[in-house]
Amino acid sequence: MKSNFRAILAAGLCATALCGSAFAAYPDKPIRVIVAYPPGGGTDIVARLLLDPLGKKLGQSMFIENRGGASGNIGTEAAVHAPNDGYTLLMGNIAPNAINVSTFKKLPYDPEKDLAPISLVAITPNILVVNLAVPVNSVKDLVALAKAKPNSLNYPSAGRGTSSHLAGELFDTMAGTKMQHVPYKGGGAAFSDLLGGQVQIFFATMPAAMGQVKAGKLRAIAVTSDKRSLAMPELPTIAETIPGYAASTWYGLYAPRGTPPEIIERVNHDLLEVLANPATRKQMIEQGFEPAPDSPAEFAAFIKSEIVKWGKVVKTAGIDPE
Repeated sequence: MKSNFRAILAAGLCATALCGSAFAAYPDKPIRVIVAYPPGGGTDIVARLLLDPLGKKLGQSMFIENRGGASGNIGTEAAVHAPNDGYTLLMGNIAPNAINVSTFKKLPYDPEKDLAPISLVAITPNILVVNLAVPVNSVKDLVALAKAKPNSLNYPSAGRGTSSHLAGELFDTMAGTKMQHVPYKGGGAAFSDLLGGQVQIFFATMPAAMGQVKAGKLRAIAVTSDKRSLAMPELPTIAETIPGYAASTWYGLYAPRGTPPEIIERVNHDLLEVLANPATRKQMIEQGFEPAPDSPAEFAAFIKSEIVKWGKVVKTAGIDPE
């Protein structure tokens, strides 16, 4: 028995050594990063900001595959079913990875069980913007107008159950207003109709809205975070008028469940170095993203807390799962 045990132990040690050398070679081919939305939205923007410097750290090129639809579910499911060898990653966000648990009766994946968290990447407030024809310049003005004309103001979202939708639902609940939600298949179409006046206000992701605000095409009213944004500190928070209001969007990097921990640790290590780089941080902040690196365990705990938080908002708002 002792000789058999020694043989098994030796084989195990050999396998571990071989495995270690294999992971040391990772990556040895390009890495695909799935973005579960069309190009141009916040998830796509932050992915494109980080892929070049992260690829250089890892020593391989990285490329984006946009797979939009179903509030992020289609692309997320594609990542879940990808090989767990480290060559497919997912740039996830708050909707498919936390909110959709409560807004869909049956998801084709479990965001906690089917994905391996690598790191939270960035947090960004949504920014409350209005069409220039809307006669409001502050949250107080908006509340007054919405109460004076119930159901007359329409706000779009990038899809039912997305952060832009729930930010509006939370606003209605806490301000005592009633506005009409109009879901779109993505942020691009929502912006087009906002500029055209078909909808009046938008709780838009900051990276997607900043260009329109700076160009004078939309009026920015406030940010949805609990503190002022580093990118636009001149804007008040909604919480300064409606105490306790907070609805930020976040983005994080994942791998399919079962991806070897050595690969998760390698990507996490290199990603954290990228997020700590002053030039990268400056570029992110200028576009409305606030870097938020953490460990895989910390990210997993954060996801769990977000699922609970937004589940309560969905229930309070009376949103029926579809």
